[in-house]
Amino acid sequence: MKHLKVPALALAVLLLASFTILHHGWADYDQTKPTDFKTKIEESIYENPHVLAKVKYKKDLITVFLAPTSRMTDRGLTGDMISKGTDVRLVAYPHKTEKNEMRAERIFVDGKKFELR
Repeated sequence: MKHLKVPALALAVLLLASFTILHHGWADYDQTKPTDFKTKIEESIYENPHVLAKVKYKKDLITVFLAPTSRMTDRGLTGDMISKGTDVRLVAYPHKTEKNEMRAERIFVDGKKFELR
């Protein structure tokens, strides 16, 4: 039995490390540069680990990372509310190295504010 513990432990460490790399923490975003803008949802993906929205910002198509689906639905923001063509206002932080990526602090849909952190 002891010889099975080492491979199982190694597999667990590898899996956890891979999920850590995929997780988008706040440290990658410049929180000293909040960006507040109105735009239209071009595309949205409502799934974990984070909901994604593709929007236009200064003529560029950018990816905005929102909150996990559970947090979105807990706060009353469903996938239908941010579907393609929806007008939104975002308060987001630019990624420190990726030009066309932001992380949203809040989103306004139909004038209603949803905190995402």
